Amino acid sequence: MNDHLTVLIVEDDPHVLLGCQQALSLEDIPSIGVGSAEEALQRVGENFAGIVISDIRLPGIDGLELLARLKARDRSLPVVLITGHGDISMAVGAMRDGAYDFMEKPFSPEHLVDVTRRALEQRGLAREVSALRRQLAGHQALEERLLGRSPAMQQLRELIANVADTSANVLIEGETGTGKELVARCLHDFSRRKDHQFVALNCGGLPENLFESEIFGHEAHAFTGAGKRRIGKIEHANGGSLFLDEIESMPINLQIKLLRVLQEHSLERLGSNQSVAVDCRVIAATKADLDELGKAGQFRSDLYYRLNVVTLELPPLRERREDIPLLFEHFLQHSSLRFDRAAPELDRHTLSSLMAHDWPGNVRELRNVAERFALGLPVFKKSGLAAESSGPSFAEAVDAFEKSLLSGALERHSGNLSQASQALGMAKTTLFDKVKKHGLQ
Repeated sequence: MNDHLTVLIVEDDPHVLLGCQQALSLEDIPSIGVGSAEEALQRVGENFAGIVISDIRLPGIDGLELLARLKARDRSLPVVLITGHGDISMAVGAMRDGAYDFMEKPFSPEHLVDVTRRALEQRGLAREVSALRRQLAGHQALEERLLGRSPAMQQLRELIANVADTSANVLIEGETGTGKELVARCLHDFSRRKDHQFVALNCGGLPENLFESEIFGHEAHAFTGAGKRRIGKIEHANGGSLFLDEIESMPINLQIKLLRVLQEHSLERLGSNQSVAVDCRVIAATKADLDELGKAGQFRSDLYYRLNVVTLELPPLRERREDIPLLFEHFLQHSSLRFDRAAPELDRHTLSSLMAHDWPGNVRELRNVAERFALGLPVFKKSGLAAESSGPSFAEAVDAFEKSLLSGALERHSGNLSQASQALGMAKTTLFDKVKKHGLQ
């Protein structure tokens, strides 16, 4: 569990420092040695994974002040203090102030290793608990942003929560209107890059002659009309996330340059021979099958494999019909607030029409229909919603709606059949039969 944790040793006596590092190295415990508290503070950043072992008596900032500053940054960071003869009372006071433990000089290598292992164990457990809390908070926030109780949406949120805080490139696949940019923003917002730029670029919305300058940037006078230096989208996303929508539209010659950037983490602006280091996570989205385009020679296969380290498949709305009532109600409430009107009541006929529609425009089309409904406009005829619309039958639509209601009730009551049946006003045996019928967990 502690293989990735590092021990930072702060000791101004080079012989003691070397002895400590050698003792830990013999036990396969990685360590870094520094000679001052000032240098230690530079190395212990926000995401420092490890513990600190520090002498109390140091030049400049002493060990007690170092303890106070480290604890102000991270209360869970274990700090072990090394004391000299006569410093015991000082060390005991330091433990009241948050020190993990102290060792009196001279100490044996075995004692150093024992204290270090215990501190690393505590650090590892604290980081695991913190990670679980962040993941739980992320799940809850994702449910508020990516609505839907269908199994497909639950699996999508689970995958996003698992990969958001990694550096892996992500390829999002889905039809138009399924919410690819929203998913990309969730990946960014729930990652450690969230405080840096999220830069979005629609690859299908730029003329080819402007594309290279837009994405890679250019120097002044690199071409006619280039009056001053321009920072490209990739460089602007440094430290953050770059979202490339409709990646299938990117010209082949620029695909080669993008692949080079992904491999070398650097780029050259147009008109420059100097490399610029970049560190951005690339999230690409497509409504096409890039694998098939690659076989047809219309998309570089090597770029495809570089992009799809993680693939997120967004289901079309017609494949998760049980989410339609929840989504429509959400959009209706937002639209009514925006238009400063009372939300109209969703009647049974309207609901059955919504459930029967095929939704070629997916969630985006549903939102537009909700806006029309909020304005009291004839949404059915204008939107192409009609009883004869292709899609499920009325019975199938009602069945999907029933499944959505049951799933929501079970989710709100943590799967407790008794509580869910009371909330639904339904006999527990009836609810049990319907749960089996719909394959709900």
